[in-house]
Amino acid sequence: MLKGKIVKALSGFYYVQDGNSVYPCKGRGNFRKRKITPLVGDNVSFEMDENEEGYILDIDERQNELVRPPIANIDQAMIVASVVEPEFRTILMDRFLVLIESKNITPMIVLTKTDLVDDEELEKLESYKENYEKLGYTVIVGSSKEEDGLLGITPYLEGKTTVIAGQSGVGKSSMLNALKPHLDLETNDISKSLGRGKHTTRHVELIEMYGGLIADTPGFSSLEFQDLEYDELPDCFPEMREHGEYCKFRGCLHNKEPKCAVKAAVEEGEIPSYRYEHYLQFLEEIQNRKPRY
Repeated sequence: MLKGKIVKALSGFYYVQDGNSVYPCKGRGNFRKRKITPLVGDNVSFEMDENEEGYILDIDERQNELVRPPIANIDQAMIVASVVEPEFRTILMDRFLVLIESKNITPMIVLTKTDLVDDEELEKLESYKENYEKLGYTVIVGSSKEEDGLLGITPYLEGKTTVIAGQSGVGKSSMLNALKPHLDLETNDISKSLGRGKHTTRHVELIEMYGGLIADTPGFSSLEFQDLEYDELPDCFPEMREHGEYCKFRGCLHNKEPKCAVKAAVEEGEIPSYRYEHYLQFLEEIQNRKPRY
């Protein structure tokens, strides 16, 4: 029996890497009966038959998994946002951060297309950068069109499996092309009418890069908090975890309770007001979510 990692899923085949070799495999029939779907990133046991056809026999326990995009065993998520075309929006960034935090995956933020904005916009961007860094997030600012513009990313890739997150059109494929030029991944310009880009990646694949594996995926097709309960939301905000310990009531949701340390921190400017407003918006969204049966 052989051991390896699924590095690509395409057209019903799972491509399993073992050392320097990659084997196209199919899943066992009983996976479907057990409602198990092999995912890119899975560590698996497989075998090759006399016809050199591969079959996945078993899947190791997963560290974590995402559904959309379908990928497992992720160490960190690189949330890519452009500063313009499409415009940088803190609420979208915070939504991504919450989704990543809820899966116990370490997030980092990459802001691209800085070559397209003026000094005033860059100064505004710097304030957001400082806010997110105070929360403990790594933030890298640059442009894939400038020489060495995003090379600050590379030290964070070594020894890690990294998934790229971000809305379409922000420059995810352009960034990967800049980091590893011979990839020649397809990129598309922003639609002027829709204000967003077209998806250019159509399957999930792990690419070896700078001593680690980086996932090129079709993106996060859903940004809804389907698997997150309202009482878990405060743990997905680092500032809520920090200040929430000093709230008077255990299990404080930081919205209507008296003597709430989080609300006090917002009033004193220790927590950016937009972060708190987004928290309240997400909390209401989860509490009003229709139950699933």
